Amino acid sequence: MFDCLDYLIPIDKQDLFGDTIFNDGQLGHKIQMHSAEMFPALDGVDLIILGMDEQRGSGPYSGTIHAADAVRLQLYPLHAWHDEIQIADLGNVRCGAELNDSYASLQMVLAELISLNKQVLILGGSHDLTLGQYQAYRSRNQIIEATCIDANIDLRGDLSLRSENFLLDMLTSEPNVIRHYNHIAFQSYFVHPRLLETLDKLHFDCYRLGQVRENISEMEPVLRSSQLVSFDISSIQNSSAPANHYCPNGLSGEEICTLTQFAGMSPQLSSIGIYGYNPKKDQHHLTAMQIAQMIWYLIDGMQKKKIEPELNDRAQFIEYHTCFSDINSLFLQSKRSGKWWMQLPDQQFIPCSQKDYQMASRNEMPERWLRAQERAS
Repeated sequence: MFDCLDYLIPIDKQDLFGDTIFNDGQLGHKIQMHSAEMFPALDGVDLIILGMDEQRGSGPYSGTIHAADAVRLQLYPLHAWHDEIQIADLGNVRCGAELNDSYASLQMVLAELISLNKQVLILGGSHDLTLGQYQAYRSRNQIIEATCIDANIDLRGDLSLRSENFLLDMLTSEPNVIRHYNHIAFQSYFVHPRLLETLDKLHFDCYRLGQVRENISEMEPVLRSSQLVSFDISSIQNSSAPANHYCPNGLSGEEICTLTQFAGMSPQLSSIGIYGYNPKKDQHHLTAMQIAQMIWYLIDGMQKKKIEPELNDRAQFIEYHTCFSDINSLFLQSKRSGKWWMQLPDQQFIPCSQKDYQMASRNEMPERWLRAQERAS
């Protein structure tokens, strides 16, 4: 039973799509929509879409930006190649009288959906809505690993905009349920070196844009461990996302779709937000199209995840026993997907890459292994 209906605005299909009729191959035909007449049955649903137009965290505004609806207009016509993934769109979360009220609304809706064991996609306004996304886990006292993909690291206490300092609350407020934090695709000229030193001392992992682009497959184990994932469109180069007025550089359209696919493949993922989109800044709906294609790849990753075996089914894995720095370790590689895991001294397995195994086989300590041990100590 879903108890947060009062926090949701149903989709007016006629107002949004007019007389458009989606054929049986399109997502618009497949997605169950929350309308004034019907609320979807959530049993068997794999992915739930929520919109939220709150953008006061990025500065004064007038009117509603309708960001989620702009993305829906580009998403629903895409063709569905993933019949096993059932999707429901519950409409938009109501914004509150104050910004903190909006965080609370998102928290309540998301917490209930997570309790139902659903994966939730949030199409939002400003990036600080990640705070409401995080608070859903804190309200459940659920320890998580979180990952942000953003050109900047929004941890600046000297700035008043919530979209530029929300990580301060997320990473330092008590009680805190973040076991580990990753930041992907930051651009160095936006980030003070001492901030990176501070995050490193906390054993958080930050990956520079160039590092990500050089070997994007190394980001798959990072996202495989994450329950909460948050994208800011500032991480996408302006030519692929014209509504990104923050910076001309960034990840290409193909690279951001690859990262979204990696997130969809994660067995840990329960919520993913795509933030920072303002249709008023877009050109020819290209950013909305980019986000819609990211979602398509998210669904593609979820389909791929269904074939992945459980780690305790050892017949589905190739075992590699190796020794580095006098430490015996075990690596596992999935026969189905080729993904890798490595064993820590406490016998727990963590996601890794083939590069980590190759380093270990050369008697070199993988940095991913070392960082995991530092966090455990």
